[in-house]
Amino acid sequence: MKRTIIKIDEEKCNGCGLCVKGCHEGALQLIDGKAVMISDLYCDGLGACIGECPVGAIELEEREAEPYSEEAVMERIVSKGEHVILAHLRHLKEHGEKELVKQGLDYLKRHNIPINLQELHPTPKLGCGCPGSMARELKPVMKPAVTPCSGGSELRQWPVQLHLLNPQAGYFQRANVLLASDCSAFASGNFHERFLKGKILAIACPKLDHNTDSYVDKLRSMIDDARIDTLTVLIMEVPCCGGLLQMALKVREMASRNIPIKKIVLSVEGKVKSEEWV
Repeated sequence: MKRTIIKIDEEKCNGCGLCVKGCHEGALQLIDGKAVMISDLYCDGLGACIGECPVGAIELEEREAEPYSEEAVMERIVSKGEHVILAHLRHLKEHGEKELVKQGLDYLKRHNIPINLQELHPTPKLGCGCPGSMARELKPVMKPAVTPCSGGSELRQWPVQLHLLNPQAGYFQRANVLLASDCSAFASGNFHERFLKGKILAIACPKLDHNTDSYVDKLRSMIDDARIDTLTVLIMEVPCCGGLLQMALKVREMASRNIPIKKIVLSVEGKVKSEEWV
């Protein structure tokens, strides 16, 4: 599957080892004086090691890689002691990966490994790779009753652009997903209340976005790995937008699960022209 994972520039790497210490999952090792990724299974793609590199030798890329395994990570790090385990769990918690934190705690419980959970407190920071692409789960803002015309945001996560989204992020687990064309939110005055409420958002443009093949892999992973419940595709009436729906239907044929897909078409004035399950 294609997913976000780190890439190391061997020419830039000076072998300082700071990234190895920053990777609590144990995905990195120093070999022959260079940092090396030893297994895709251990890399969560959240980029904690990037902020530790003083020479800019590490970046995030999207490529074919084995799915991240919390079970494999826990098996690897438990021997390193409580401080490493807690650092790993805090790292996941800071990025909103509630499901992975739960898997890690379940592993500790099954294997009777005691740790002091009082130390597992969130310490928000934006120092892991690009702040704009760091996965975050957002809490809905309560709407003031006295201003009915100024509805609050229904956005429940960040980022939202499909190229930046990690389909294994915790907020995708069993979620209802809205795949919206870039223009739809600008055309619809009640986008948040009418279409986004209760859903996880992904936005894309089938005409202008590059490397849309990666979109197919990400959507398939949402269906098969995150096991999303439904997919709503919100598009404009213009012909180029139809590519987004065709992509979703293609992914459903490829996936091992058959999920309901709803098609909603907006006019350029923002009116709903059609709405149906396909």
